[in-house]
Order: sequence, then structure tokens, then C-alpha cells
Amino acid sequence: MVNTVSHLGIGLLIALALGFKGKKRGILAFLAILPDLDIIPYILFALVSDSVSHEARNQLFYLLGHREFMHSILFILIVTLFIWLKTKDRRFTAAGFAAIFLHSYLDYATSWKMRPFYPFSTETSIMGAVYFFDPLANLLPLLPLFVLFVGYIKRKGRWNGKFNSFCTFFTENRSKFYRTLLVVLLVWLTVLPVAKIFLVNYISNAEGTKISYQETYPSSPGKFLTAYSYNSTHYKILEVSYWAGIERRGYIEKINVTGDVADASAYAERAGKLYSTAVPQEIDYPVSVSYTHLRAHETR
Repeated sequence: MVNTVSHLGIGLLIALALGFKGKKRGILAFLAILPDLDIIPYILFALVSDSVSHEARNQLFYLLGHREFMHSILFILIVTLFIWLKTKDRRFTAAGFAAIFLHSYLDYATSWKMRPFYPFSTETSIMGAVYFFDPLANLLPLLPLFVLFVGYIKRKGRWNGKFNSFCTFFTENRSKFYRTLLVVLLVWLTVLPVAKIFLVNYISNAEGTKISYQETYPSSPGKFLTAYSYNSTHYKILEVSYWAGIERRGYIEKINVTGDVADASAYAERAGKLYSTAVPQEIDYPVSVSYTHLRAHETR
């Protein structure tokens, strides 16, 4: 998940790199943040969810929930078709597709589970290849906003001197500048998922077991947390990175309960309520693990 301002910057970057101006530039910027406007139908969902059946609640969540249908491939295709029908402009339609697709792709590539294939599948999935606060993915798209702001201030005559040379240089090279930024961003967002594949395969070979790509989550730029069932009594937690492979190891004991358990009925009732009220009837809450609670070992 990338912040909304950076999404907006990506839309502007696409528009500026392809030379769109005026209304079309504004539309591309809007398309780049359109998926996040699902917060509006989500408010509607929150208002009516308690008054409908559980099954209806699930379906409404798939349609109206934040980062649900409006982040799906089907929604992207519907919007792209609408742009084409309204404009019959292939170049602008392709730019519109890129603006909205990159929004959903970036959210999917970070650390938020989505349903990209809804309504054909309600299974959640995640790429998890880009850290939430990845500097390049978050800051590079802000450069077009900064440049436009500097240009606005310059036109108002509030900045002179050293900014004159900057504006002159930029005016002469702006097309190349924006295209270079766009290429750098696209290459970065292509390289990271591929690099994660190699890292996960390396860790799998080192541990002698299959490490899940989707269950390896970014914890900071270039670093990930993952886990697997080590034996019948413990899970093994790994902190891994591109530059050091396995950096830390730790073990968490599995909770195994046999025989009669005190308060078992109360626990079962509470778990049942949690499951039945979850949206959309799935329990998938993130768990933070502190290494002070693990038998951690530094790798050498």
C-alpha cells in the first residue's frame, strides 16, 4: 500500500511523460487515485452491514470494502473500456489503464492482501515484494508534484536567482526527465518481485524446506520476515535480507492442547463469535513477533 499522494504523483508522471496537458492530465491524475475512493462506498457498507444477513454482508464487503472490488482486475478493465468508449483515443486509453493499474499493482505488491480476481475468486493473495515505506516507490512519484509546484511559484515571480537556471534547464529537458523517472519506477517495481523470488528460493534451499512466497512479508527495505513449521513442536521464524540471506533465526513453540481444557466452551463460543462477525468470514490478523520472546540466534 502506497500513500495516496504518491499514487497521485504516478498519475501525473504518466501524463507528463506522455505529454498530456489540461483536462486529460487531470483525468489521469484522478484515475491514479480512483481505487482509493472506495472509502466512500465502504462508509455506506459500514452503515448497513449490521442490518443484513451474514452472506449479504460478505458480498457487500467484496463490492464496497476498502481495497476490494475497486482494486480488482475487473474494475480496471471496466474503467479502461469506459475511457475508450468515451474518447476513442488509444494513447489516452492506454495511459488511463496504466494510471489505474499501477495503483492496484502497487497496493498488491506491498503488504495488503487483496482479491484481484473478484468476482471470479474470493481468495485473498499478496505479492509482498515492496516495503510499505519503500523510499523509491513513495518519494519518486512526488518529484512531478515538486516540479509543478516550483514552476507555479516561478510564474508567480516569488522565486528568482538560482531557480531561474533550474527552470531553464528543466524546461529544456522536461520530456526526457519525466520519461526517465517513469522508466526508473517501472524497472524498480519489476525487479523487486523477481528479486524476492530468488531470495525465497535461496532461503528454501538453505533451510531444506519450501518457504512460501506470499507468507514472506517485507519488514523494512530489503528485509523480510517468514516462518515455517520446523517440527511437531515448534515453528521457525526467519529474518532474511537481500544482502545477508538469513540474518536471524528463532523458534516459537506450537500450542497443542489435549484432553479436557478449563473454559474450553467459553473459548469456543468466543472464537465462534469472532469468526461469524469477521468480514468476510475469515480470520487473518497480522501477528508481530518480538525476538526478545524467541530463542533467537545470530547467523554468521
